[in-house]
Amino acid sequence: MDDFLTPVSQTYRRSTQDDRPLGISRPVASVPESQGGFGGSSPEEALQALKSQPSYDTLVSILKYLRKGLKGRHPFNIRTPTPQGAQIVHVLVTEIVPNYWTVLQEGSKGQDRDIHLLLSCLQSLTGINAVLAYLRALLREARSDPKALKNSHVVFNLSSALELLSRLLQGDDLVQQIWSSITSLKNSTQLRPMRQELISLITNGKITSLSAEAEDICRQADKLSEDVWVGNDKIYSEWLSRNLMHWARSEVDDDSLKLCAEILARAIRLGRPESFINTMFTDLLLKDKDQQATFRQLLNHFPPLEQRRVLLVILKLLSDNYLNSIDSNDTAEDHPIISAAVGALKLITENDEARKNTLTTWLTSGSGAGIGEGCGIRRAVIAALADDKEAISVVLEKSLTQFGDQLYIRHSPTLQQEAHAQVLLLSAGYAHRLAPIKLTILLRSSPYLNGISNRIAASHTRARFLGMVVGEALSSLVHGKETKLDFKMDEMDSDEAKWYKSLIHISDQAGPLDPLKALSTPPRATNTPKPAKSATKPVSKPSKSLPKTGFVIEEVEDEDEDEDADLVPYAKPDSDAEDSDDDPTLINRVKPKAPVYVRDLIAYFRDTESYDRQRLALTTAPALIRRKANYGTEVSSHSEELATLLVGLQDKYEFEDFHNLRIQGMVSIVVAQPKKMGQWFAKTFFDGDYSLSQRASVLIVLGLSGREIAGFETSEYASAAQFPSKTLPAKVEKYYTLPSSSSKIESSATNLKSLPPNALDNLAQSLSQTFLAPLAAEAADAATGPDALKLSSFTSRLQSQSSKNGKGKAKPRIRSIPNTTASLISSSFFFPLTSRFQAAMHSASAATRGILFDPYLLTLYLKTLALLLHAAGPSTLALPQMTAEFWDLLLGVRGQCMGELAVTQAVLFGLMALLDVNEGDMRRLCERQGREVVESVEWVSAVFEKTRGGGGGEENEVKMLAAGVLIRLREAVDKYQAVLMGDLIGFT
Repeated sequence: MDDFLTPVSQTYRRSTQDDRPLGISRPVASVPESQGGFGGSSPEEALQALKSQPSYDTLVSILKYLRKGLKGRHPFNIRTPTPQGAQIVHVLVTEIVPNYWTVLQEGSKGQDRDIHLLLSCLQSLTGINAVLAYLRALLREARSDPKALKNSHVVFNLSSALELLSRLLQGDDLVQQIWSSITSLKNSTQLRPMRQELISLITNGKITSLSAEAEDICRQADKLSEDVWVGNDKIYSEWLSRNLMHWARSEVDDDSLKLCAEILARAIRLGRPESFINTMFTDLLLKDKDQQATFRQLLNHFPPLEQRRVLLVILKLLSDNYLNSIDSNDTAEDHPIISAAVGALKLITENDEARKNTLTTWLTSGSGAGIGEGCGIRRAVIAALADDKEAISVVLEKSLTQFGDQLYIRHSPTLQQEAHAQVLLLSAGYAHRLAPIKLTILLRSSPYLNGISNRIAASHTRARFLGMVVGEALSSLVHGKETKLDFKMDEMDSDEAKWYKSLIHISDQAGPLDPLKALSTPPRATNTPKPAKSATKPVSKPSKSLPKTGFVIEEVEDEDEDEDADLVPYAKPDSDAEDSDDDPTLINRVKPKAPVYVRDLIAYFRDTESYDRQRLALTTAPALIRRKANYGTEVSSHSEELATLLVGLQDKYEFEDFHNLRIQGMVSIVVAQPKKMGQWFAKTFFDGDYSLSQRASVLIVLGLSGREIAGFETSEYASAAQFPSKTLPAKVEKYYTLPSSSSKIESSATNLKSLPPNALDNLAQSLSQTFLAPLAAEAADAATGPDALKLSSFTSRLQSQSSKNGKGKAKPRIRSIPNTTASLISSSFFFPLTSRFQAAMHSASAATRGILFDPYLLTLYLKTLALLLHAAGPSTLALPQMTAEFWDLLLGVRGQCMGELAVTQAVLFGLMALLDVNEGDMRRLCERQGREVVESVEWVSAVFEKTRGGGGGEENEVKMLAAGVLIRLREAVDKYQAVLMGDLIGFT
């Protein structure tokens, strides 16, 4: 049987400690740790060590090894674009940063040495691309499951990646460092795609868009405490502009400067060209001669279209930052700022015909010449062309031809005509000094003679005034005292007419750029971070209980209470909300006092960290500004600064009546300085960097302040703004004041209450009801039968006859006063809004047009203009010009009414205001705006037919308003049909 069991194999076990008999346990010897998983021999070893979950010490040693390569101690440089370096960067971003970012931050507090090792390895084109790719993957994962974000690791990784990216991009020489690492590649075939990748990375907007999206997700999950600057396009643009200027200022070759110009030209299209060009202007052109030469070389590398754009933005910056502060009344004086601006423009346009042609086109184009800006920018541009006889002649001829064109006189905004009149007079003065015979020939030509004739025959008062001023000024240069043109009009002896005539004698010269340098230095000081204020968190000492030593005072109750029966006890003090706090050390007993000076008010507004100061500033501003308006120069000197603070003020503490108080403060500024601040707010609406809600608040302020200036409204803060020392007591005042004949008229205004912030819609609705009420009454009256059978009509005829018989009775005399309010509203409120809108419509910026044609903002804009026109009233001298400009604007925005009932209602409301104000002179309206009347009838009838009415709602209001406007227009057409026949010919 043993033969059947054959062994296949034999194995012998070695005896182990387990086979030994049990004994007393002994301490186990510690296992020796692995000594350093990284020896620092090669990049392959570093990559392998990074993939094998290294310890903190190993990671630091790897980073130090990579840092040595950056300093040239071994041949491997991680910043150089190589496949091996890309692998190491990928592992650092996707594995090391999520696991070690917090440890690196905690381990390098105070010195930041370890985290700087990591940042130095990733500050390259490959590193930034890896971080962006990692961010994109995390965002894709976050979008897949948005509900579980709060407790997910994705948000933590997003916050660490955001912080890594923001720290990677710090520094003003990063772009130059990245390009230096790319140029280490000697192969030109590899250099060209890396160059394009660098340009695309910096200028395509992916950094800001991805960072902003990641920041929003982290905020929703409450994982982000501070703002991330890379997600703010404004701060990113400033950072990029500083990097490019630092690169251009360093001594670089022509290829690097060409790349810098290409990046800058692409970066200008990011949406903030002013930031880049302003930095370029101040950091290069306003420096020494070497930097000025760098500026010209950099500008020469720009494409021709971008060169034109840069020059136009520089003109805008010169006007806003330097030349608008010059008083227009001091035209005859030589201003050093204007001479410096002339010198800067000459440096830019020197020996370049294309840039000179850009200046010539800017001076003579329909939307150019700095509409709404001061005369200083026009003086500077014309003086920059003064040495070129041909350019001055072209400007003079084009300006003269345009000035006398009938269509231009009839349809151009008033501010545009004023700007071109100034260009014409300035260029005529320079042309007369260069070639007197040229101006003499022009004054005998048909453009001049026909232009002055067309101006004098114009229906608009302002157009006639400009024509007479230009005619007399140009004639005084060519003809003698006896033969020169003189209209013998009182308007020609006014200060404004003398100012226009003095423009022909101005001769500005190019000067040093020091005045511009002096004005450009203060903004840099504001960029420095402010130290934390200790007043924001007041520290109150805890109250210590005194030891009971010495005498002890005890309260002894008196048993006889009848003696104090007549004494009235004091009422208990009101409870203080702050006393309810459990911790007495947190109670702040030091309360700030209400500001009594405007400079204190500004300081309160700037202190955004103090709740009490912000609240006091908001509640005190309306009354304080009105009280200081006519006393001293506090308000006039700080009005623009106050308005800037109020427009950009944010509701950080969620005050109950924040928006109303903010708007009332801005209204107070406009009422205190209407001529200056009305134009400032109109300029801010179009040029300021504000949101839609902030721009809407600017329109609301203009509408409310215009009506208050006209006397239609009275603010609740008007009475509180009176100085008590300037008013007699009521019982004494009656002996010194006489009853005014206009007291009844003023009483209606003083009884009005203050308006809410959304009062423009309410005002528009009330005016619409006032406009439609007589039409509804007439319709109801016509539906009840003939007039002869109505008792009300019979009594009204009797009353009219009795009033005719009593004509001989003496009426109380009312003292006539000049209507300065209407001219103020037209010149400082209405015309700046309409003229700037026309210029913005022709602007090259698509963002500007997109903002203006936002349905909500466009609706509010049209209603504001209608309310301002109604506030000016029918007695305004500039009413024909206001009517023409507003009617052209309304007909120009008809295309925006498609599918937008709010815009349609605003256009109809504007037409209603036009017809209401011009109700007393409809013949003149049909005679001078006949084509607009016919076009409006056709469009309003189409709106009435296509809009469904009934059942209430917005459509019903639009249909009713269209019906009212259509009835008024058709009544005018039927009554003055003969006058309209000339305009109806050829109309389809």
